Amino acid sequence: MIRLAEISRCFQGVIPSMIVTADSRGIPNVTYLSQVHLIDEKHVALSCQFFNKTRRNLDENPNAWVEVYDPLTMQTYRLRLRFLHSEKSGPLFDAMSLRIQAIAAHTGMSGVFRLIAADVFEVLSVEKNEGFLAETPEMSEETSVDGLRSEMRGLQYISEQINRAGCLETLLEAVLESLDRFFGFEHTMILLQDECSGKLVTMASRGYGESGVGAEVRPGEGLIGTVAQQRKILRISGLSSELRYGRTVAREAGNMNPEVPLPGLPDAQSALVIPLTLGDRLLGVIAADDRDPLRFGEWDEAYLNIIANQIALGVDRMSDDAEVSFAERQAAAPAVVPSSAAKRVFTFYANDDCVFIDGEYLIRNVPGRILWKLLGDFQREGRTEFSNRELRLDASLGLPPIKDNLESRLILLRKRLDEKCPDVRIVPTARGRFALQVGATVELVEK
Repeated sequence: MIRLAEISRCFQGVIPSMIVTADSRGIPNVTYLSQVHLIDEKHVALSCQFFNKTRRNLDENPNAWVEVYDPLTMQTYRLRLRFLHSEKSGPLFDAMSLRIQAIAAHTGMSGVFRLIAADVFEVLSVEKNEGFLAETPEMSEETSVDGLRSEMRGLQYISEQINRAGCLETLLEAVLESLDRFFGFEHTMILLQDECSGKLVTMASRGYGESGVGAEVRPGEGLIGTVAQQRKILRISGLSSELRYGRTVAREAGNMNPEVPLPGLPDAQSALVIPLTLGDRLLGVIAADDRDPLRFGEWDEAYLNIIANQIALGVDRMSDDAEVSFAERQAAAPAVVPSSAAKRVFTFYANDDCVFIDGEYLIRNVPGRILWKLLGDFQREGRTEFSNRELRLDASLGLPPIKDNLESRLILLRKRLDEKCPDVRIVPTARGRFALQVGATVELVEK
């Protein structure tokens, strides 16, 4: 008998599986499944969502056949099953529900496209359907050992980078660079939670062309928001087929809600999203995606989870006030050269704390209020030197009294200015102190 572990790729959801049931009279019914979840060598769980006919058939006749596909070889396998029971809560239900919740959130079907139950089946036999493509060659022992050694070196290097980082910005960028270098994670991003708004804000990204720094995701929105809300790991293969399935259900249900744009690759085929947590506290999310539908496996999930735990510790360690040294920042950030010809118009909208630069959106919320204070002091008094302490004591900025994440807000503000307005920069000058460098004529407009 074929072991289920030998065909584990078939359970990643890249190609939809089919289930065949029959009622007490032997009349068959065939339909597609959203998930076939591998529990152990003797059991699988099937997602129960909208399949009323399948449910009625199983009540009358507990036997079923499921056909699964190997997404690399297109080899098919037929599982003969016997229904045991349904679970509507607990770890198994939660694990299967998270995937469906994420797809539902992304396709505007939250609360409609949902898991009703996880139906547990005993696997009676597994048969290989002959006549398909040749089997994929097995990985040699030597290759496996070399891969393991490379992964261990990667973990060691990333751990050292996190430990040595002098500031939060350096830490986040070093982690993403290391993931690309050692693990081949070419498209990654880290989002941190803003304590005031509760949103996740993109603080660092790699492999997407434009940085996307400042992009926001609400808890519960899309894949990233669902992981933040549930604080559970999400690994999805065959993402496009999952989204097509969700969109089909949405169309049939007449749902016209707009989709939440997925930060990252617009044509991603697989995604791995992991929460950054310390105990019960959510700090943020690290996400990776790829065009390869089988890019992320169990090893990738395990290793990125280890790295995510180290990132969370590093972020928490630096959240209080870990500014980079003067020499390091100055070497990386040359001074702005004033230009009398340049003019920048900053517009502040007080109703939502948004700042626009020359009519284009720049930043909002607490970072927007911080920038408006700095520019106001510069225009009124000619001030260019500021401290983190005075920002924390300024009640008008609305920083929370505990864990204000001021460092992450300043990083976000620095990066947005670098991208949208290089004539105005924020450059740390010493621990807990920074300078506002202005290389253009500044006009301030408040609305």
